[in-house]
Amino acid sequence: MNTRPPAFAALLSALRLAPTRRKAPPPSHAAATCPLPPAGLRARWESGPLLGLGAVVCASLAVAGCGFHPMYGGGKLGPELASIYVEPMPERDGYELRNQLIDLLGSDGHEAGKSYFLKLTLTQASNGVALENNATITRYNDTLTAAYVLTDAEGKQVTSGSQTSLASYNVSNEPYSTLSVQQDSDRRAAQDLADRIRVDLGAFFSGRR
Repeated sequence: MNTRPPAFAALLSALRLAPTRRKAPPPSHAAATCPLPPAGLRARWESGPLLGLGAVVCASLAVAGCGFHPMYGGGKLGPELASIYVEPMPERDGYELRNQLIDLLGSDGHEAGKSYFLKLTLTQASNGVALENNATITRYNDTLTAAYVLTDAEGKQVTSGSQTSLASYNVSNEPYSTLSVQQDSDRRAAQDLADRIRVDLGAFFSGRR
């Protein structure tokens, strides 16, 4: 019977027990090619405030990559929207609506040199929607409706429409406090109307192209 030297037997036993190393698979072509950040930064990225920041960055890059651009926010329609003169309006809410539209359209508020003229008519209806047992109204809904007509430099109507926005507020025991809350609520409704009308006008000019 053959006998192996003790040193040879120990080496053979070690080779049998050693784990087999496998080659790492080649990188997939479908995987992202962006290099990973260092381990310390990656740990912070995957947990904590950087996670939200990373999601925002990735979403921004994805949107930029697909060539997305706002439809009515300036760009090719900017000069046409800026060429609209918004005619003056009475009352506080009308003043707010006009100023918001001037800003959203990118206009300067001056009549000279404008190609289009926007006339607005603002109406408001107030309804009590919450009553106490003694019939005291504790909450109001103000409905603001803006009808608009757009004409060209020759006075010809080119488009028209209307938009509505709702403003709600609670009644306080202090009359001044209630008035302040109502005015703030109506101001936000006027801002919403201005944004809706801007979208309408943007859609109109986009459809003419």
